[in-house]
Amino acid sequence: MPKTRVILELGSGNDLHGSDYTTAALRAVQDALHHSSLTFIRSLKLDKTKLDVDVTIGVQKPELVDLEKVRASLPVGAATVRAVKGGLDVPDPDNNDPAVIASAAIAVRVDLG
Repeated sequence: MPKTRVILELGSGNDLHGSDYTTAALRAVQDALHHSSLTFIRSLKLDKTKLDVDVTIGVQKPELVDLEKVRASLPVGAATVRAVKGGLDVPDPDNNDPAVIASAAIAVRVDLG
């Protein structure tokens, strides 16, 4: 039986100087995580290692996101992390220092069977 999505959290993050897509992605993930308190894990006595955590990061250059660093930043569950085209690069042509903005979506699924 497929697992049921029990939460979806969204976040955004940026790297204002340095154009580091991983930094922006990590900040977006932390933003999403700080919007949630998964108290149901303790209340229902769920094994947090059995949670499926799916993370999608949107940035303009997804190939520059270190997916392992993002995965390592997650506090619970079996994580799947992917980066897709999205987010926003804000040019700064005078200084050749674009700001990088990332979006994150974190879905948590559990077996309710």
